[in-house]
Amino acid sequence: MSAYSETFVYSDVERTNGPFHTDYRSLETIRERIVADIRTRVANAGAAGVVVAMSGGIDSTLTTALAVEALGTDRVLGLGLPCHKAEGAHVSDARTIAEGMGIDFEEIQLRPLLEAFEGTVASELEPEGASSEGADERALETGNVVARLRMVTAYYAANRGSRLVLGTANRSEQLLGYFTKYGDGAADAYPIGECYKTEVRALAKHVGIPRRIIGKEPTAGFWATQTDADELGAQYDVIDPLLYRLVDEGLPLEEAVTDLRIDRETAEEIALRHEETAHKRSTPPTPGIAWRTDERSGEESGSLE
Repeated sequence: MSAYSETFVYSDVERTNGPFHTDYRSLETIRERIVADIRTRVANAGAAGVVVAMSGGIDSTLTTALAVEALGTDRVLGLGLPCHKAEGAHVSDARTIAEGMGIDFEEIQLRPLLEAFEGTVASELEPEGASSEGADERALETGNVVARLRMVTAYYAANRGSRLVLGTANRSEQLLGYFTKYGDGAADAYPIGECYKTEVRALAKHVGIPRRIIGKEPTAGFWATQTDADELGAQYDVIDPLLYRLVDEGLPLEEAVTDLRIDRETAEEIALRHEETAHKRSTPPTPGIAWRTDERSGEESGSLE
């Protein structure tokens, strides 16, 4: 078994179109399963509904659409949480989509929160001798703050309305650790979390998401000009087939590169990103005392001796 292998289960969904579920029958099965799962999770939690942070992109739009199908329009709250001027058009799209779906939508500008954070916490914790040479690292750190501010807001809205927070990450992002811990990596459920980006696009088209949303350049919204391709080093039509072979099929990197005929350096970078972000996909560890079961993972911890 490859070092990249992990256990992800698609259950009994039949694969009829290569490695990804993009044919009508598979997409319909996935749609039905996700809708049923949302409905069941909300019922089991005794929740009044769900909250979705809507960016105007394909992932959050698809998640919202499936939630509406599962629960009805009155039990889904959409949030637009911009922090940069460049996000204005995307938030406008999110509002238009929410209105078209018939759900409540609240837009909250996070820029004042970020400025307050930078003027207090960030300035107090600035390392001595810090210079502009670390601008890229600082941008990433600030991007993570924005992601966490968005999730703080989403959970506040959820708490106030007795709702669950639905995350919008897909499988490609999860496998690459392309999310912020306790930011967009925090949610009560990830409806599309087992779908590769390739499948998200197909499912979005299947359920009728507007073409202008499906065709948008993917971005995590960390900063104004940020895109997934720039951050990850490749488009998803390269990333997904490689991840599938490394993770789902357990192939060695060399065999996957030969099979796909892709640039080896790009493949190595993607594989390394998957390996180095394993901690983001696991439950934070405890030291293990007296063979007590870790209720978070269901695994038995080690002996104190």
